[in-house]
Amino acid sequence: MTHSPATQQYKEKQAGDLQPGDFVFPPGDGPAAEIRAVEVKNDDYGVPALLLVTTVDGGTISVAVGSSVPVGDGVPAGPGAEASVDAPDQAEPDSSTPAEPDTEAPAGPAVVVPPRPETPPTYTGPSAEELALIPEPDGTPEAVVRAAAAQHKGKNGVQVLAERLAKGINTKSGSCLRDLSDLAFDLCIVLRDPDHALAVADLLNVLPFDGNLDRWASIERALALSSFICREAGQSERAAVYEKLLRAPESQEEDPFKARINARVRQRSLNEPNLYDKEIFRAIDNGNHEAEREWRFLRLEALMFLRAHGGSKTIGEDELARRIGNELESVRA
Repeated sequence: MTHSPATQQYKEKQAGDLQPGDFVFPPGDGPAAEIRAVEVKNDDYGVPALLLVTTVDGGTISVAVGSSVPVGDGVPAGPGAEASVDAPDQAEPDSSTPAEPDTEAPAGPAVVVPPRPETPPTYTGPSAEELALIPEPDGTPEAVVRAAAAQHKGKNGVQVLAERLAKGINTKSGSCLRDLSDLAFDLCIVLRDPDHALAVADLLNVLPFDGNLDRWASIERALALSSFICREAGQSERAAVYEKLLRAPESQEEDPFKARINARVRQRSLNEPNLYDKEIFRAIDNGNHEAEREWRFLRLEALMFLRAHGGSKTIGEDELARRIGNELESVRA
């Protein structure tokens, strides 16, 4: 007898909630199979699109992230299960004979279900008291930019950015936000002016996450830089505020399925960061020092982002601090 969803009790489960240890019914009339692992596959735009489910018997099932699948009740539909379903009713014991207590465990192999992974931690944004640690800008945003540029006359890169921004800062413009984050990085990394860099970055740091990932990328850079500046200056409480703001997208997803998928994708990016090793080595081999410096800038940004997240499972905070120091020396040389 074949046990399919039609002949065995089952329930629908959202694809994003599948866990190792669940019993899923593959397409067709096959028996339920125990899940060994669930892997998330992205589409070409980096958005989770497909789940690749691997079962303990070596099979694989592809499931769209938005679909539901039939799962069993935790007991595989193997030979033991068939016997329990198809076996004839046992004869009732003679009422005149005293029944002996059943002291032995029921026969049959035990089903060992692996422990489910812990639910990803949820993050909440900073409180009003914590946000008060970020000072109000000294004048208009344009005035903040002009004050920073005035300290570095003759520095062409900063002057070009400042001149463009001083004409009017539009926080709805992605290119404007990018110019602000570039200016903050140049002030801190190249010109070693963390105070003015932090003042410029704070123009971005207070902007909320609005779902636009292109705009958020510039804000994210500023928040990671600000966390680094404050950690280096011993302002750990203020740094923690920037780090909470950096996790804003993680705390705003209300759909449990999407939150779970996003957490997996995010953790993978933290555990396997792109540190541009191939590009840097290629530039070194070619003797292209300018290209090497540009790639090292990107590596530095990635390391600062990781540090603002408290490190990852593959790179701890101490190691991140060491690597950031190395990259600072390289780009400033």
